[in-house]
Amino acid sequence: MENSFEALIASYLENKVGLCEHFLSDELANNLKKHLITLQKQDLLVEAGTGNSNVIAYDSAVRSDSIYWLDKKHNNEFENAFFVQIEAFIAYLNESCYTGITGYEFHYSLYEKGDFYLKHLDQFQTNSSRKYSMISYLNQDWKPADGGQLLIHQLNNNQMIAPTQGKTVFLKVMN
Repeated sequence: MENSFEALIASYLENKVGLCEHFLSDELANNLKKHLITLQKQDLLVEAGTGNSNVIAYDSAVRSDSIYWLDKKHNNEFENAFFVQIEAFIAYLNESCYTGITGYEFHYSLYEKGDFYLKHLDQFQTNSSRKYSMISYLNQDWKPADGGQLLIHQLNNNQMIAPTQGKTVFLKVMN
């Protein structure tokens, strides 16, 4: 795991966006995707909003995906395996980069054909405690014609990232 942790950190230091092609193993990515599909079939995903639990807005002109919050209380073996890896990464990041991360939150985001999330800052307007964002992709056999690339807007260098299975993106939230 440390190799993938170092890949994210080195890429972040070089480009201000950490990328690791296989942060999630194919097995974990496949199991998470199966779990996501099961949740969708059980109608457990909800409309994604913007904001936080205190102030949340739903505007399908801004964001049209569906989400499901991951939680250890679910006691799902695949979510738990994901949390084990994330917690190891956070511990590694805190030890090697002195980031001071003490908490986290993750959710599935399901984008159907035509869904989108407009350009935004990954920071709440009323709470600046979020310092980093991380995205892991579960798209097996993704092709450019499928769309869904992530566009990260940077001052001098926008980055277009293909959402391929197992790839993880790590970035500092600008405030």
